[in-house]
Amino acid sequence: MPNIINVTKIDFEHKLDQKDLKPYSRNLFAEVFKEVDKLIDVFDNTQIKTRNFCVPVDFFLTNKSFEEKNNIYIQTALDKSIEAIEKCLFESGIDKSRITDLVFISTTGLATPSLDALIINKMRLSPYINRTPIWGLGCAGGASGIAKAFTTAKANPEAVILVVAVELCSLTFIRNDLSKSNFVATSLFSDGISACIITGDEAFKETKTKFDIKCISSQSRLYYDALDVMGWDFVPSGFKVLFSKDIPTIVNNSVKGDVEKFLTKNDLKIRDIKNFIFHPGGAKVIDAYTNALGLKAEDLNNTRDILKNFGNMSSVTVFYVLEKFIREGFKEGPGLMLSLGPGFSNEMVLLDMKKSA
Repeated sequence: MPNIINVTKIDFEHKLDQKDLKPYSRNLFAEVFKEVDKLIDVFDNTQIKTRNFCVPVDFFLTNKSFEEKNNIYIQTALDKSIEAIEKCLFESGIDKSRITDLVFISTTGLATPSLDALIINKMRLSPYINRTPIWGLGCAGGASGIAKAFTTAKANPEAVILVVAVELCSLTFIRNDLSKSNFVATSLFSDGISACIITGDEAFKETKTKFDIKCISSQSRLYYDALDVMGWDFVPSGFKVLFSKDIPTIVNNSVKGDVEKFLTKNDLKIRDIKNFIFHPGGAKVIDAYTNALGLKAEDLNNTRDILKNFGNMSSVTVFYVLEKFIREGFKEGPGLMLSLGPGFSNEMVLLDMKKSA
């Protein structure tokens, strides 16, 4: 079965304390929301302590054009993706010439040619790499990208697949968008970049790794009539955020049945899962996972810690959760990766996780 070889992440230099971001939002929204002092409590309720940003916070004090923000997105995504890739390859003992496929995931900026082409050019990777740019899946993109790589590696045992996720959520901020959705977004979202290597069975034999994480199965689920739960409205100034308060309700009402059906197909039950690699979404979403699936609070400790220390980085976040499991230790046995995103959608990947290859 396909193997996850390594995951690396980027820590941006502009890491900001949540409490220091509150005055910026208060000043920005005070004229629109008379109850701003009550609304500002949302910053404390997120359970976020620090957040990753690719630019200093003063960048947001003046209006920026979409062109300016998108140019920063392209350059930052390119430079920091290469940093994450080179670290991932070095730690894995894999030469860049071995890469057969590149899956690039993002929803927070635009580039054509897509970023994978820019990465291949700048790194001088093989010009014969199979490219799969994935755009628009939002928070679900991370698990979906792993699933796509899993399918490719299963079909080609010699495959060495590079999966790169980039979300620079801060650059989508529109200063003159004074909606409540944007207000909530300013308290929650942040920036992240991650690289992951997945191999087929034959390629795995030539790698060096201290663990054996195999991709066993995956499932996608789209919920009808939920297109407005999250996403973007595209306006002249950029990406206007859509963010519904109903997400925890959807988790409570629907996710348990989906998880149970998926696990049943693989002869498992929720109680058999040893490692829950969940995209956090937000504090209320984590609580909804816990309640709906009957989990213990400690089952989602890594998910909570990533939210606390980095914020919600959209598709990238689940990679940071996985990296934490790999770096700090996991329980041997089944692992379940789960992310929710626009559509409204649910992406799951079942892993078999062992501590030594």
